[in-house]
Amino acid sequence: MGCFGFLKGMMFVFNGIIFLAGAVILGVGIWVKVDSGSVLSLLGKIPNAPEQLSQVLNVGYLLIAVGAVLLILGFLGCCGAVKESKCMLLLFFVIILLVFIAEVAGAIVILVFKPLANDLIRKLGVEMVKDIKNDYGQNPDTTGLWNSTMETLKCCGFNNYTDFEGSPFVTETKNFPLPCCSSTASPCSANNTMNSDVPGCYEKLVTLIDSNAVVIIGVALAIAALEISAMVVSMSLYCRIDSK
Repeated sequence: MGCFGFLKGMMFVFNGIIFLAGAVILGVGIWVKVDSGSVLSLLGKIPNAPEQLSQVLNVGYLLIAVGAVLLILGFLGCCGAVKESKCMLLLFFVIILLVFIAEVAGAIVILVFKPLANDLIRKLGVEMVKDIKNDYGQNPDTTGLWNSTMETLKCCGFNNYTDFEGSPFVTETKNFPLPCCSSTASPCSANNTMNSDVPGCYEKLVTLIDSNAVVIIGVALAIAALEISAMVVSMSLYCRIDSK
């Protein structure tokens, strides 16, 4: 009886974490789809962007779907434990197993098609630079999104400050955006920009991901361990219901 109670308690812990994670992911997915000023919206407006980019723009729907699945899993796990329902526990186990298999398959695909992803990013970069040269300083959406991105990441342009050469902003003001200068002095002249060491946003993003690679891998492994533990506990609880 004590072991059975412990298993039920573990189910509550696992599914509480899963439910909260689902709520957060669902919220982020809804925000991505609702926020018209998000970076995804900017990417969607880039003319002549690579066709493969349309798959990236569906990330909001993916987050919503994943969040909803996790919420359902949390509900099934808790109800299955409380009501001691073998049907709910079995359904919980099957869904967790399918999610785990999908994650493993996704990781393999990412590793196998990493060169394709790099090629897509290079093509995207070309189009983003064109977008900067055509619209920065003229289109409020493009200008605002790039300003917020550069201020947040402490970077300049997609590649570097030369991305802004010939843009409406530089043509009109003869200066570059303030984030492109190392100092906070205004205005950010061409000479100051050339002497600054502010990296491009793509380089800064890659550096940020590389520097946090251990954390990202750790989180992925923790999620995998949580899913395996949830499957073990749910199946153990399933098998013990009749023998309780």
